[in-house]
Amino acid sequence: MGLTRRGLLRPLSAAVAMAATTVLVAGAAAAPVDVEPADMAPAPGAAAAPVPRADLSHHGYVSLWGDRIAIRIRSENRGPSDVTASTVRLRFSAPLAASQELPYGCLRGGKATVLCETGGLRSAGGARQTALDLRLAGRPDEVVVRLDSVWSGGARDTDRTNDVHEVLAPATGDAYAF
Repeated sequence: MGLTRRGLLRPLSAAVAMAATTVLVAGAAAAPVDVEPADMAPAPGAAAAPVPRADLSHHGYVSLWGDRIAIRIRSENRGPSDVTASTVRLRFSAPLAASQELPYGCLRGGKATVLCETGGLRSAGGARQTALDLRLAGRPDEVVVRLDSVWSGGARDTDRTNDVHEVLAPATGDAYAF
C-alpha cells in the first residue's frame, strides 16, 4: 500500500518515519502524489462518505543571511469546514545544518525538509503563527523555499493556490513575502 503525500501526517510524531519516504508492498502501486485521498474511489460496494471541504492558506515571509534562514508563516482556514489538524511542509534548495533546534510541533523530514503542525484551524477562525529560525549547512547566495500543506485533517482543500508557494530568497537579509 502506498502512502500519499497528503495522508502522511496524522499525529505529527509519526511523520518522522514516513515524511521523506514512500513504502510499497511488493506488487502494489503507489497512489499518485497529487491525488487527494478524497479523490480516490471507495472500495467496491462501499458507500462514499461526504468529504469536508476547507481552504487552507499559508502566507508569510522568508529572510536569508549568512548561514541563517528565518521563516514566518501565518496559516488559516477560509472554510467552509473546520480542519481538525494540518501540517505544512517546507523544502529548501540547500541542506540544513545537521544539528537544529526546531520549535515545538516541527520536525525534520530529511536533509532539506521541515514539517510543522499548525493544529486545528476553524473555518473563518483565527490564524496560527509558525516561526522558524534555521541554520543552513553552508552559506549559499540564495535559497529557494517550497511550502505546501501535506495534511489537512481529511478535508479536501478547494483552493491550492494559497497554500502552495515557492520563494527565492537571496542572501540579503531582506524579507521576501509569499
